[in-house]
Order: sequence, then structure tokens, then C-alpha cells
Amino acid sequence: MSTSSRRLVFPAGAAIFSEGETGTTAYVVESGRVRVFKTVKGKAVDIGEVAQGGIFGEMALIDDHPRMASAVAVEETVCVIIGKDRLSEQLEKAPRGVRVIVNALLGNIRAMGTELAEASVILGRGDHD
Repeated sequence: MSTSSRRLVFPAGAAIFSEGETGTTAYVVESGRVRVFKTVKGKAVDIGEVAQGGIFGEMALIDDHPRMASAVAVEETVCVIIGKDRLSEQLEKAPRGVRVIVNALLGNIRAMGTELAEASVILGRGDHD
């Protein structure tokens, strides 16, 4: 992985972040592809793939929960980094009601992601060991 200003280059197969880690950045894919997955009962369950122009890891910018999934570069991938401090400044300016709604939505998204991954394993749709 090499760094150039606010960009990171990940070789194919490189871990970008792992489920359970503390997150302080989000990533915008400038080129390449990223696989996002959860691990349930020892099985990796794909949540999705992020291509050019897509963003991932964004929930870490808003709440202080650990990463809900892992991200790996499918091919050589260049990402632009977005730091938590930049978004925090903007959220501090928003009315309290907006912050409450955003945090509630994130809680719902995290719960749905966990339930979906668990259901996939129960139904035998875990993609990898």
C-alpha cells in the first residue's frame, strides 16, 4: 500500500480494513474494485462490491462503533480518503434532530447488515470459508 496526499493505492488482495476495527476514515474508489463482506460463524458473506465513484466505510465517519464489515481490494485499487474530522465539523453545524435521525438510521443499517449476513449463513449462501 502506498500513500500519495489523500490517496491510497491497494494492491489486489490487500485488506483495506477489517470487521471490528475502529474506523476514522471513509474511502471513495477512484479506480479499481473493493469487496465488502461480513464474517458470520467463520464464513465470509459478501455485502457488496464497490466500483469507481463508490464510497465505503462511511458509517465510521458518523458513529463510534467498530467497523461492521471488512473491505478487500479485488484488483489494484486507488482510494481517496475522507477523514472523520471533516464530516464531524459539518454534523456539528446540523440541528440536533438531524444528528439523532442520522444515528438512528446508522443503527438500523448495522442491525440489518448483521441480520442479512446471519440469514445468508443459515440459508447456506456464505460465499467463502
